Amino acid sequence: MITAAPTQIDPSMYENWRGSALGRTTDARERELLLDLIGDVTGQVILDVGCGDGELAVELWKRGAKITGIDASTRMIEVARERARQHRADLTFDVATAQALPFPPKAFDLVVAVTVLCFIEDGASTLREMGRVLRPGGRLVIGELGKWSTWAAGRRMRGWLGNPVWRHACFRSAHELRDLADQAGFVVETLRGAIYYPPFGPAARLLGPVDRDIARLTTFGAAFLALAITKPIV
Repeated sequence: MITAAPTQIDPSMYENWRGSALGRTTDARERELLLDLIGDVTGQVILDVGCGDGELAVELWKRGAKITGIDASTRMIEVARERARQHRADLTFDVATAQALPFPPKAFDLVVAVTVLCFIEDGASTLREMGRVLRPGGRLVIGELGKWSTWAAGRRMRGWLGNPVWRHACFRSAHELRDLADQAGFVVETLRGAIYYPPFGPAARLLGPVDRDIARLTTFGAAFLALAITKPIV
């Protein structure tokens, strides 16, 4: 489960993660959940906040969307642009932060932000900034690292030991994500979880096939949470 926000992450870590058995299983499950919440994007103008190496942006472009991606890491944007060239995809990628989006109000139909808020302390104001660039009635789909999971416990431990990626990370529960959405003035559509197995390849192979069944029962214990919210029409 590689994240998109910290500039300390090298793009090669994404490829190494996706090349592992644990990474393939986990990424596929997360991507399935995100795309299900995003839905049909044909003709939509979409902003991918914290786009990383551009993999999700290219996938949404293939599905008929017009995509702009931003990331705080210059290196990530370089790799995302190269990915777009390889796919001959007409996408725009720029260096920017989620807290200060360089776009006019009401510019997008949909904003996607995956593993961004966990590296931002003031999540509500960041959500309001994303809402600023959404048209009324537009949607925001967020993917975040769950607070109550074996994955989060391991990350917290690494942060305590000085890991620069996880030292200041802020993992949130499903309830806390709902509260952030409420504070930012959004209407919550749905919140779901995924990745209930521990971060080990054998566990992913064994429990991955029943992950969807567990998700129907609870979000507690999910290493990944996805929230779909709507900007009210005033």
